[in-house]
Amino acid sequence: MTTRPAKFCKESRAVKASMVLPPDTNNYGTMFGGKVMSNIDDIAAIAATRHARTSVVTASTDSVDFLHPIRIGQSVCLEAFTTWAHNTSVEVFVKVVAEDMLTGERTVCATSFLTFVAMDINGEKQMVPTVIPETELEKFLFEGAPERENKRLEKREQSKVLAKRFGTENFWQG
Repeated sequence: MTTRPAKFCKESRAVKASMVLPPDTNNYGTMFGGKVMSNIDDIAAIAATRHARTSVVTASTDSVDFLHPIRIGQSVCLEAFTTWAHNTSVEVFVKVVAEDMLTGERTVCATSFLTFVAMDINGEKQMVPTVIPETELEKFLFEGAPERENKRLEKREQSKVLAKRFGTENFWQG
């Protein structure tokens, strides 16, 4: 039996920071949720690629939980790292923090888990290294990963049922 290599969570860590400007916001002066989600997917893909060292594709995004608004003039910082790996997939945790640049006050505004599948140039799935958690937080997220994976698989099966039921017809026409 061949053992897979292992990597520390910190080896995949990725950080992205930017200022929130008017084009990033809605009519309430808060950052568009879709823009936040795009940034989450982007930074998570970087972390997953760092872990796998091959191309990855997004397989799922668990709920993005918006906890606080992100306002014009604040900075927004996203931090991502790999929390778990299973054969060809990688789970990544993302934390979104807003900072009031004048006071220095920071607030966790969103969190999310994403799953990526490692692929080679021909679109074939690739094995990924296992994950070695070190810190208390990393260990906490690592230990909860199998349960999150089971929930994702159940949700995916439900999605398949819905997709089959609705098909490609215009479902709003009955």
